Formats: sequence, structure tokens, C-alpha cells
Amino acid sequence: MMVNDLKSEKEKGLHVTVSVPVPQIVYVVGIDPGINTGLALYDKQGKKLTVVMTVQVHQAFELVKRMNQDGIKIFVRVEDARKRKRYGPNSNAKIQGAGAIKIQCRQWEMFLQQEGISFDLVAPARIKTKVDAKKFKIITGWAGRTNNHGRDAAMLVYGL
Repeated sequence: MMVNDLKSEKEKGLHVTVSVPVPQIVYVVGIDPGINTGLALYDKQGKKLTVVMTVQVHQAFELVKRMNQDGIKIFVRVEDARKRKRYGPNSNAKIQGAGAIKIQCRQWEMFLQQEGISFDLVAPARIKTKVDAKKFKIITGWAGRTNNHGRDAAMLVYGL
């Protein structure tokens, strides 16, 4: 229906509804920030993990940016250390290390906003992380090698 057709339909008093197809999210990207950044891709259509790996942070930024630029519909979930409530007893070193992770979480937030990418910052307490390799394979069916960073990223997105 062309614009002129819409105008003439409205002039006749007819209610006109125009629906525009909204692109469906194809991949959910999981990010576990850190020196070793966990990255996972969950294929929403195939309902399976397609990538579980650990990369350097700049590589994760580049991958997410490239997917977005290539027109791949993505939604990113980042584990947000700023929402962590406690670190356990005698954990000054953990708290200091978490400071760097908190900065990286803020960088992810700013990057995703700047790129116009839909995202969610997830509190660590809301994620089933620290799953060992054996249990991870049972839960997800992922047969490849993983480490705790990749598994944490995958648990952010698995089953969404």
C-alpha cells in the first residue's frame, strides 16, 4: 500500500493499520567481563550454544561491534560486577580485583549504548555461574572444551 493509498483510505473514514515487521533477535551474546573475558553465543532459532570461549576484552568488543554492523540481530547480557553484594571473608584482594571488573562493566554499558545494541546488565546473584565442565555439558549439551569464564558467559544466555 502506497502513501497516497493510505491517505485516500483515511479520507474514506476507514481505519488503516500498517504493520512493519520487527526483526527477531537471532543471537544472545553472553559476556563475563575480566582480563580473560568469557564470551558465548546462543542461537535463538536453533536453541543451542554456538560459541563458548575466552577472549581478550578488545576482541569481545570487536566481535559484538562487527555482528551489529553486519546487521545480525543480537541482544547482549553482561554479568555486572557492580551489582555484587558481598565477596566473602578476608577478600580485600578480591575487592580490589573487582574494581577493575566494575570499570569494565561500565565500559560495556557505555559501548552498548553508543552502538545502539540492546542489552541487559545482570547481577551475579541472578546467574547460575561457577558450574564445572561436567555439569555444564549435562545442562547445555556443549561438548567442546571450556573454562570457567566461557561457562559463566554461556550460563548468562543459555535457554533464553
